[in-house]
Amino acid sequence: MTGRPTDHRNVDLTALNLDVIAGRGGGRILWQPRILAWYHDKEFAGQPLPEPYTGMTLPQLYQALGVSNRVYDFGACYQSHEDPQVRITQREVSTTDYEVLVETPVGVQRAIYRRSPNSPWHMPVKWPISDPAEMKVAAWREERRTWSWDQAAYDNLCATWKGLGAPAMFICRTNVQKLFVEDMGVEEAVFALHDYPSLCRRYFEALSVTQERLIEVINASPIRYVNFGDNVHARLCTPELFRAYMLPVYQRRCELLHRAGKFVHAHWDGDCGPLLPLARETGLDGIEAITPVPQGDVTLEEVKSALGDMFLIDGIPAVYFDRTFSEQTLVDCARRIIDLFAPNLILGVSDEVSATGEIERIRLVTQVVDDYNASL
Repeated sequence: MTGRPTDHRNVDLTALNLDVIAGRGGGRILWQPRILAWYHDKEFAGQPLPEPYTGMTLPQLYQALGVSNRVYDFGACYQSHEDPQVRITQREVSTTDYEVLVETPVGVQRAIYRRSPNSPWHMPVKWPISDPAEMKVAAWREERRTWSWDQAAYDNLCATWKGLGAPAMFICRTNVQKLFVEDMGVEEAVFALHDYPSLCRRYFEALSVTQERLIEVINASPIRYVNFGDNVHARLCTPELFRAYMLPVYQRRCELLHRAGKFVHAHWDGDCGPLLPLARETGLDGIEAITPVPQGDVTLEEVKSALGDMFLIDGIPAVYFDRTFSEQTLVDCARRIIDLFAPNLILGVSDEVSATGEIERIRLVTQVVDDYNASL
C-alpha cells in the first residue's frame, strides 16, 4: 500500500527526524540512507546517473526517492579561524602531488598529498605531523584556533534541504583517531604514543581546548544533531587506546552538548566488536554506521545487547545493496533491525551505498519502513 499519511513521501522528513531523536515520534522510525558515495563516485567518473535520475542534484535525488538525508553539509556553518600569525601556502610539486606548508612563529608543518585518478579524495604522501617538532606546531595552532557561526550558510542550506532531514554536523575527530586518520597515519601514530607520550597528551589537550570552543558555538546554534566523525575501527583504536584517550573526551563532550539539548552520536564504521562493551560508558545517545555481518564483525543481536536503549543509526550492511545479495536478504535485514531497535532507530546504510549499488533497492526498504510506521 502507498499514499498513506505516515509514508515518508507524505511527511516533512526534517520534522520527523527531529521528532524521532527527541523521542516524540510516536514510535515511528526514520529511513535515512546515505548515498553520497554512490552519487559522487559517478560524478567524479563523469558517469550520468541512471534514468529517471539523470541530471539531478543530491537534494533532487533524495526528493525523487522520497527518503531523508543525514545533512552533514551544515558543518560548513561552523567556521574555523587560525591564529593570524599562521601562514598556509600550497604549491604543486608534480603532476599528481601538491605540498601544503604551514608556517608559524614556533615552527613549520609540511604535508604532501597525492591526487588519485579513481577518487576525489587525496592521499597523504608526507603526513602533516611526522616528528615531535611538527606535533608541537600542531598543538600551538590548536590552542589558538577559534570558531564562529555562519548564519548565511545555515539559511542557504536550510533552503536547499528543506523537508529532507534535520540539520546535522560532525565535530572534529577525537585525539587518537585524528592522529590515525588526519595527522600521522596509524603506524607512525602508534610509535608516537609510545615514544613521546607526554607530547601526544599535550597535543590531545590542545585539541580538547579548541573543540570545547567549537562546542560553545554548537550549543548556541540551532543545530541539534551532532556527530563525532571518528571512523572508529577497533583493530586500530583498541579498547585500551579508546579507554585511555578517547573515552574521557567522549564523556566530557557529551556532558557539554547535552546541557544544550543536543542529540549526540559517534561514527564507528570499522570492526566494532571489541569496543561495543564500552558503548554505554561514552554518554552518547547513539552510534552511527555499526556494520553487522557479513560485512562487519558483529551480529545485530550483539549490537542490541551492547547498546541497550541507545539509538542505532544505520545498521543495514552496504553490501546488501549490491547484486551479490538478494533483495529478500535486504528486506529481511531491514525488518530484523526494526524488530530489535525501534523506536530508538534511524535506519540507514552502514556505511554508504557503493558506486556498484542498485539505487532502486532504496525503495524496497522505504516500503518496509512505511509499512511499519503505518502499523502504529
